[in-house]
Amino acid sequence: MNAEPSEERDGRPIGRRVFLGTLGLGALGVAAAPVLQRGLEAVAGKDPTGLTGLLPNGGGFRYYSVAASVPHRTAADYRLKVDGLVDRPHTYTLADLRALPQTRLVRDVQCVTGWRVPGTPFEGVRLSRLLDLAGVGSSARAVRFTCFDGTYSESLTLAQARRADVLVALRMQDKDIGHDHGGPVRLYVAPMYFYKSAKWLSGITVTDRVEPGYWEHLGYDVDAWVGRSNGRTDDPTS
Repeated sequence: MNAEPSEERDGRPIGRRVFLGTLGLGALGVAAAPVLQRGLEAVAGKDPTGLTGLLPNGGGFRYYSVAASVPHRTAADYRLKVDGLVDRPHTYTLADLRALPQTRLVRDVQCVTGWRVPGTPFEGVRLSRLLDLAGVGSSARAVRFTCFDGTYSESLTLAQARRADVLVALRMQDKDIGHDHGGPVRLYVAPMYFYKSAKWLSGITVTDRVEPGYWEHLGYDVDAWVGRSNGRTDDPTS
């Protein structure tokens, strides 16, 4: 999961275990989320302690990173490398990505822990376009994503990566993606839980197999279909 704020915070990372402990979700997980979210929305404006300011609610995001600190990248120094099992490896600047055809999606953002931000617009380049421009090799089976925080990683199968609702996103909520939201460029995998939408994207590597990402090494599902993962095996594309 990559959660982040709707406005600038102090930049201190909130660990997932601390986050879950604060929420008190424990084993309740997604099942308790609708009740929890309604409760948070009801008390958000009535809490003098400020505790609800640490919690996600229908109005936005909270800053989250698995790294102790994350460097900033600007339009001048941002680079996205596409390599691996491709015929034409390429490194894109932010201007290069902005010059490509853009796709806009408006979908709910769903965290695996239960919170949701409804109707969130994302805009960017379809990942499938970058793969086509690179020329994917015949032995390719998956795509691995790396991030300039130096820690986070994710993967998709090649079929998942080619879906029309998977973006290399440059804009979110109708503005350029800021640093705390994972900018200037992040992945957006609309049909999956938000931990698949890697922030601070710096590398797209075509591989011959799926390599589990950061949270998947700690037990989270590799296939994170919203409402259909966490122990369920049915696939919405089948």
